[in-house]
Amino acid sequence: MTIERTVSSVVEPTPTSDGAGVRLRRSIATRQLDYLDPFLLFDHFGSDDPRAYMAGFPLHPHRGIETVTYMLDGSVAHRDSIGNEGVIGAGDVQWMTAGSGILHEEMPKAGPRRLDGFQIWVNLPRKLKMARPRYQDVAAARIPEHVRPDGVVVRVVAGAVDGVQGAVKEIYAEPEYLDVSMPPRRVFEQPVPRGHTALAYVFQGEVGLGEGPAVEATRLAILGDGDVVRARTGDRPGRFLLLSGKPLGEPIARWGPFVMNTPEEIEETLRELRDGTFASR
Repeated sequence: MTIERTVSSVVEPTPTSDGAGVRLRRSIATRQLDYLDPFLLFDHFGSDDPRAYMAGFPLHPHRGIETVTYMLDGSVAHRDSIGNEGVIGAGDVQWMTAGSGILHEEMPKAGPRRLDGFQIWVNLPRKLKMARPRYQDVAAARIPEHVRPDGVVVRVVAGAVDGVQGAVKEIYAEPEYLDVSMPPRRVFEQPVPRGHTALAYVFQGEVGLGEGPAVEATRLAILGDGDVVRARTGDRPGRFLLLSGKPLGEPIARWGPFVMNTPEEIEETLRELRDGTFASR
């Protein structure tokens, strides 16, 4: 029997700042919600005011995770310690596997358009935490945009919709990352494997999920277990990110941009930073 996923809770993002002072709204990695295995962080950044974001994220380290940046508008310049350099703009995705260690910077570029986008962190299993770092820069033109007959539009970043495969592949957590735009009075159904963590972030309008009341922008809905996600719109259109991934079920030791399995591994990482040997593998 097919079980529809229902909303178990709705998270109001916490206003905060990160990097050198970028103002953003954080839904995961807060006092209210630490993490949803395998998702360790969910940030929504966006402003018309360059003063809210131009300080950017100067050179900083990561280990043990994957970071995913999805741009709605504006542009961000990227540079890292394994030789990658470039600019991602509206509709582009940057998927970086930090693995054993990487240093990178993300610096927003000023106008003329607003800056708007998302960043999530996805955990890596113990066996891959010290893997070779990897960087995937996926241009908007490479991300399939699937239009259903009823006008629902899905940008398939990762995973699959109606047989249309996403642009980002070979990710351990088997993630699904969909950007779903729904006209008024529509229904969108998408299967999600039972046991996978699933969440929906509504960022435009409002979207009903399951049989509960509509979730308004900008809020994160955590979905209970089941086989299918059913979203609906009323008199207003809605747009949301649908994310899912396979939980790791492993212990987490966390210190800022480092996520390992034990405190001893965190101590070793900090020792490498002090010794200047971090990201030298």
